[in-house]
Amino acid sequence: MIVENLPALQVVLPLLAAPLCLLLSRGRPAWLVATLISWLGLAISVVLLWQVKDGSVIHYAFGGWAAPWGIEYVVDRLAAYVLLIVSLIAAVMMPYAWRSLSSEIDAHLLPLAFTLMLLCLAGLLGIVITGDAFNLFVLLEISSLSTYALISLGKDRRSLTAAYQYLIMGTIGATFFIIGVGLMYQLTGTLNMADLAERIDALEDRRTLKTAFAFITVGLALKLAMFPLHLWLPNAYTFAPSVVTAFLAATATKVALYAMIRFVYTVFGTHFAFESMHIEVLVLPLAAVGIFITSVVAVFQHDIKRMLAYSSVAQIGYMLLGIGMATVTGLTASLVHLFNHALMKGALFLALGAVCYRIGRCDIDRMAGIARDMPLTMAAFVVGGLSLIGVPLTVGFLSKWYLLSAAMELGWWPLAALVLVTSLIAVVYIGRVVEAAYFRERPAGTETVQEAPAVLLIPTWILVAANLYFGIHSSLTLGVAGDAAAHLFGAVK
Repeated sequence: MIVENLPALQVVLPLLAAPLCLLLSRGRPAWLVATLISWLGLAISVVLLWQVKDGSVIHYAFGGWAAPWGIEYVVDRLAAYVLLIVSLIAAVMMPYAWRSLSSEIDAHLLPLAFTLMLLCLAGLLGIVITGDAFNLFVLLEISSLSTYALISLGKDRRSLTAAYQYLIMGTIGATFFIIGVGLMYQLTGTLNMADLAERIDALEDRRTLKTAFAFITVGLALKLAMFPLHLWLPNAYTFAPSVVTAFLAATATKVALYAMIRFVYTVFGTHFAFESMHIEVLVLPLAAVGIFITSVVAVFQHDIKRMLAYSSVAQIGYMLLGIGMATVTGLTASLVHLFNHALMKGALFLALGAVCYRIGRCDIDRMAGIARDMPLTMAAFVVGGLSLIGVPLTVGFLSKWYLLSAAMELGWWPLAALVLVTSLIAVVYIGRVVEAAYFRERPAGTETVQEAPAVLLIPTWILVAANLYFGIHSSLTLGVAGDAAAHLFGAVK
């Protein structure tokens, strides 16, 4: 009975536990509840992936109301793959969150923080698993509203401005998305994604459908921070509490990208998206320009959180390149990088959070010589940085290798050159941090700091180890991503 209800429990457990955390008067019990729920979520996602690894699909109808009349949750290999990413990141970061948040926000706000993190987790997991377009909008707003509040908890007053900016742009994105969904409902009379995909066949020439496609694409592009719609992201990542930044960088934009893949490849189909609407004409140039510009901008940042934020926009561009190629290899590269970037950016931001825990701010000058006092933390940052660059034996190498392969399959040598050049630019901005931490002296008058506590180091090194393990043993990620990409191209119109 429990196994049959696992798709619902994946979302319902964090959704019900969130108000429980708010009712608890102290932060530690709330943290324990949030940590337990995140571990249960990881266990559920592993079981779901095991159940669908052979290509089967799980359909769960709420209240016994079959689709399209009721809300349906659908778990296939792609959904289970992304569920694993999100739940894995949450399970690693929740143990880290207690010590990190305790140093950055007031004690009386800790139960609220864990409530918001569980709501955000529930929304992200729900976006991945739902088969209903309007339900996806509802879950998107649950995750977004909780994210705005989490960002505003930062100790710098500029976190309020960052949250407000994200609120405005996020609301615009959500409005565009729901207008598109409303137009599709007006045209087809259904909100179920599988039902929409079937009915769109006969409606490809309708202007209403083309308008809906445009609204949904722009709305999701805002949510996933596609260049130049990324303006909310640098401030949000810079001024949010460290663990919140790590969690959002590793999950939120990836889930929004997954939603775009679902709509482009499953609901609308490649024929309509690429041959009728020519989405690649929009996506490929903006992704290429965004990769180059934000990589260059990252080089000139002094705040390392902001540096990694601009790097994230560039990495999102890599994923969009794979989507825009409209090939199995290109989509496989996007899906592999979706998983790998969560690991590498999660490790980098957790290592940075450990540094911030000791010295308060994470700018390059304050980190001068910090590697002598915090060798394990900075070693973790170096490995994460090597993965971001794409050094062999790390997950970043696999991502860029598949992206290069996809570009060369099509004969797109300029894009292949872009990937290589921007990887070299990543060497520069990661190298600036390494040079300061390892080869400069500590600023005069500063006291020696201690290594980060184990409760911060262990989660960080779990993600670092994952960067190395999945870089060497890539059968799980490459296998699932390749099968999911092939299935999407085999199932679409």
